[in-house]
Parts: sequence; structure tokens; C-alpha cells
Amino acid sequence: MKCPQCSSDNAYHDGSLWNCPDCGHEWNPDTADAAASEGAGGGGIRDANGNPLADGDSVTVIKDLKVKGSSLVVKGGTKVKNIRLVPDATDGHDIACKIDGLGAMNLKSEFVKKA
Repeated sequence: MKCPQCSSDNAYHDGSLWNCPDCGHEWNPDTADAAASEGAGGGGIRDANGNPLADGDSVTVIKDLKVKGSSLVVKGGTKVKNIRLVPDATDGHDIACKIDGLGAMNLKSEFVKKA
């Protein structure tokens, strides 16, 4: 069996779950098959590397981002804690957060990676 997250062939069975030693992902093949049949589009908000994000996660900005309407810049490598997902955002900014020194703002998930 291949890991559904990183496609590694090194996955092994441990009790009722499968584990991947390469990325640390563990899954139940029964629930994974059900989730795949519900939506092959892989719903949910994912980071730049394809990892699923959830409310309360910490993320790291992967490149310098200009703050619209300001001369401020969010530097690449900035860690953002306790994010809140906004899945129905029409402008593509699907993460609401507070960044130290800058305040509350919205980010696009394509410019962050899970910390």
C-alpha cells in the first residue's frame, strides 16, 4: 500500500492503521476509501505542499508578501499561530490570522506551509 499523502512505498500496517515512516502520516484504509469516493477533488484547504490545514494550526509563510494598502511586508519564514480557515472566501484569501507586529489579516493558503 502507498501512502496517500506522499505516495511512499514504505508504508506499513500497525494494528488497525497504516503508517508512513517518511512523512509520519497514519490512516485507516477503510475511511480513506470512503473519503476518496465522496469527493475526488480532495476538498478542504491545503497548504503549498498539499498538506491539509485545520483551524488552530500553525503555518509558515514561504515567500515575502506585500500587505495591500500599506508599505509593510510579511517576510518569508514568518510563523503564524492559531489560524482560522475561511473556506468560502471569494477573493482566495482562505486563512484568517493575526501576525505579530502586523495585526489581523487574511492569507492565501498557496503561500504558506504547515509548521
